Amino acid sequence: MERFLLIFWILSGWLILSLCLEHQYYFVENKMTWYQAQSYCRQHYTDLATIRNSEDMNHFLDVLSAQSSSDVWIGLYSEINWMWSNELEERNPGYTNWESTDNDPDFISANQFCVCMGDNGRWWDYNCEAKFPFVCYTGTPGGCKFVVINETMSWSEAQRYCRDNFIDLADIGNSTDNQQVQQLVPTGNWAWTGLYREENIYWSDQSSLSFTKWDHISNPIGSRGIICGATSEARLAKWRFLDCYTTRSFVCYRFREQVMRRRVKIKVKSDSSAILTDPNLQNKILRKLQEKLQENAPLKFVQQPDGKIFHKEKEKKRTEL
Repeated sequence: MERFLLIFWILSGWLILSLCLEHQYYFVENKMTWYQAQSYCRQHYTDLATIRNSEDMNHFLDVLSAQSSSDVWIGLYSEINWMWSNELEERNPGYTNWESTDNDPDFISANQFCVCMGDNGRWWDYNCEAKFPFVCYTGTPGGCKFVVINETMSWSEAQRYCRDNFIDLADIGNSTDNQQVQQLVPTGNWAWTGLYREENIYWSDQSSLSFTKWDHISNPIGSRGIICGATSEARLAKWRFLDCYTTRSFVCYRFREQVMRRRVKIKVKSDSSAILTDPNLQNKILRKLQEKLQENAPLKFVQQPDGKIFHKEKEKKRTEL
C-alpha cells in the first residue's frame, strides 16, 4: 500500500450557516468539457453551479438569460451503475438488448432506474413506480427456469414477490435467456426484469440534492459510465444530462458573502493501482469525506504550487540505536 498526502478546503460554517449564504453565479463563455469546467470553477471561484432552491434558480436564470440560450454545464453529474437484482455489487451487464443502441437507455426526466422488456424482446429503462407484469426465475436441476407473473406491480414490489416465492427477478445473461423471457412477456405489454441502477446523482461540491428541476426530455446514456448536467435559458433552466466530454460554456458560483475557510491536511492510504488524478475518483473521495465529516458546506481539493493535489509521502529514515 502507498500513502499519499491529501489537502482540501472546507468552507467554514455548519449546516445553518451554509444554508443562509447566497450563491453568486458567473457565466464563463469559454467552451470546455464538464471536467475542465469543474477544474476551472474550483480554481477561480468555488465550484460549478449548484442550485439548491427556487431562489437560487431565479438568480441563476437571471445570469443565464443575459448570456446564452445554448446548453451550459452546471455542477450535476450521475454515475451509471447497472446491476442485477440478485447481485450484491454493481457490474456492467455483459449482455444487453436495449431497444435502440444509439439512444437507450434514454433516462427520460432523469427518473428511469429500472428495466423492463417489451414483447419484442427489447429492453427499456422506465420509472420504477410503474406497474407491469414481471418475470421471476427459480433454480432447477436442469438450470434456470423463468416464470411470468401476470399481476401488475412496481419494480420493488415485483422484486419482493420474486424473492418470497422464487429466487429473484429475472437475470438475463445471454440471448438464450432473453428469448425465453421474451416468450413469457404478455403481448402488447412490458414486463419487469431484474436489471436496475441506483440513482447516484450528485452536485460537484457534494451539496445534498434536495431541490430538483428536471426537464421532461430524453437523456441518452448508451454505454457511458458518467453523465453530466446541463441546462439552458431556452428551457427555463430546467436540467438535463449530456456526454461529459462535449464542450460547452458553463456557470460557476461562489458565495456572495465572505466565508471563513479551514484548510485541513490529512493522510490517506490508496491502492497503488488507483489513478489519483482521475476526477471521478476525486469526486468519490470528496463524497466519502463529506459523509465522515458530516459537513453540509462544500468541500474541494486545492492544487499545490506544483499543480498536484496528491503527493506521495516520503518514508522517514529510521535511526538505529
